[in-house]
Amino acid sequence: MALSLVTGGAGFIGSHLTRFLLKHTRARVLDDLSSGTMDNLSEVADQIDFIRGSVTDPALVEEAMRGVDYLFHLAALASVPLSLEKPTETFEINTLGTQYLLEAARRQGVKRVVFISSAAIYGDLPRLPKRETMKPHPISPYAWTKLYGEQLCRDYHRVYGLPTVSLRFFNVYGARQNPNSHYAAVVPRWITAALSGQRPIVYGDGMQVRDFVHVDDITQALWLAANEPEAVGGSFNIASGERSTLLELLSAIEDACGRPLNPQFEPPRAGDIRRSFADIEAAKKRLGFEPRIRLAEGIRKTTQAYQEAFAAA
Repeated sequence: MALSLVTGGAGFIGSHLTRFLLKHTRARVLDDLSSGTMDNLSEVADQIDFIRGSVTDPALVEEAMRGVDYLFHLAALASVPLSLEKPTETFEINTLGTQYLLEAARRQGVKRVVFISSAAIYGDLPRLPKRETMKPHPISPYAWTKLYGEQLCRDYHRVYGLPTVSLRFFNVYGARQNPNSHYAAVVPRWITAALSGQRPIVYGDGMQVRDFVHVDDITQALWLAANEPEAVGGSFNIASGERSTLLELLSAIEDACGRPLNPQFEPPRAGDIRRSFADIEAAKKRLGFEPRIRLAEGIRKTTQAYQEAFAAA
């Protein structure tokens, strides 16, 4: 049976992907547990090969790559605000780590590399929807590293023939997303506040537009990217194709919780992007990607998962 390596496999998205992969391949996880946790993998820990360490360790990366057929590279310092605080560390992890992995994948003859990029590479340009043909406009160290990672993947494909695919994720949400980090995304923060009897904080007027995509649709896209011949060498937006305001998101959480949440409105945060949503036609045509979970259903599933986690704590 084929072997998949998931870097960052103990994190939010990585742990969902690892569970999915076990239905199709053997799975190996490389994670330094700086943000992910073994609790995220507790149900499948005895079914995977877990290696604790960093993608910035080239010898460890080479060891982790032995026998691998598919590489899913999710490990990163994955926060725009944190990258502004720690730009050097961001470049070391996100850029050097990607370089080490690509070189090891080339030497080991890996069949497909799937690199996780980000909608952040589009920056704050007003043109909508975001399309892959648009010129990137990164405005943070995190965004720059993701754009550079995409370029590295294209070059390794062009120069060495290594089959690579880059996926630009938009606003991913779902179970096991950490709500306690200072840099946590809005969905886990608001659901946790709602379940704790607190008032969710809305920065600005709540009319900001986002493209929220459920993690189950993300795992679908990752698997398609690893197997679809037409995807090789490309970069693709991965999102829901839905446009939702933050107030619509709040309403979905209220419906899932069964009560009004009486949000607390605060001034807008500096640097927040007003509107961001994706054109996903390229992913549909070349990957066969079709998002299946609409926002209301996804929020119900996510809220139920958080309720179960609260009850078990």
